[in-house]
Amino acid sequence: MLTQRQNKILQAIVRQYTSTGQPVGSKHLAEKLPFKVSPATVRNEMSVLEDSGFVAKEHSSSGRVPSKKGYRYYVDHLLDSEAITNNDLVVIQNSLGTSFQKIDEIISHSADILSDLTSYTAFTLKPEQADVRLSGFRVVTLGNRKVIAILVTDSGDVESQAFTLPRNYDTDAFQAVIRMINDQLVGQPLADVMKRLNDDIPLRVMNYMQSADGFLDLFDSVVSRAAREQFFVGGRLNLLDFSEKHDAVDLQTLYSLLDHNDQLSHLLDSNVSDDKVNVKIGSEISKEKALDNYSLITATYDVDQYGKGIIAVLGPTRMPYSRTIGLVNAFRQELAKRLLDFYRHYYDS
Repeated sequence: MLTQRQNKILQAIVRQYTSTGQPVGSKHLAEKLPFKVSPATVRNEMSVLEDSGFVAKEHSSSGRVPSKKGYRYYVDHLLDSEAITNNDLVVIQNSLGTSFQKIDEIISHSADILSDLTSYTAFTLKPEQADVRLSGFRVVTLGNRKVIAILVTDSGDVESQAFTLPRNYDTDAFQAVIRMINDQLVGQPLADVMKRLNDDIPLRVMNYMQSADGFLDLFDSVVSRAAREQFFVGGRLNLLDFSEKHDAVDLQTLYSLLDHNDQLSHLLDSNVSDDKVNVKIGSEISKEKALDNYSLITATYDVDQYGKGIIAVLGPTRMPYSRTIGLVNAFRQELAKRLLDFYRHYYDS
């Protein structure tokens, strides 16, 4: 463990560097510390911190910058609990005060708000509801063999997708299958619906039509969309602002990650722990080299019986951790309140 003075010096180095981006020198640091100490003493303590791996010396300067180990220690032991203001809380509350018609609108808007608040790239995942059930399925005919399949869940979510039916499709048989689907599957959890699509439903469909493939492809596609985890990303272009080297390959890797829900889901799920705000730095996030100079802050938000969601912020290792963590923590609490009000108003009334 570090001494109290070393703690204060490391804390000051991290705060100064994350604020200015410039290596921190002993003379300047001595003037900023909350206690009187000579630049020579500060310089000696900085050498101890460097030898211990908490700071590193820049080649072009005599100043020091935090290492990933230093950031880790700062996050674990030296955060400022008063990093956000009452004004920040008012901004968050007002931002989420807009009138929304759908859960997806709130979650999507939240990613943009969180990105604006932090200036980083933000992610939001809607509450995971393991027991979401099928409320209804119908198909609307548009003409020229084109239809729209519509699926509704008991959480109020609606999924729709356009399809073109094969030629010589038996319309009466098609409608009979839709009625059978509603009779058999309405009220069941989506997980069970997907299981039965590979179990008994194909045989039941073939009671009405020679081949079940066309209809099952249609229905499976819409159910899969409703059951998938839905992420929203805010501030995609912010990656360019804090990418230090603008390495084209790394940026391509990062943007590819943002466009693949399964990869993004794995990344966020593996970096969430309990109900605390979690911080992963550099290689702690993933084995992916493109993330070495980034930090990921994740947190869950709890909407009671309606499930838990995830919010996250991806930024440079040189981020103001105290403020960013404070914003994420305050935002998840306000988002949970806003969603709970929405669910109660639209689905419990």
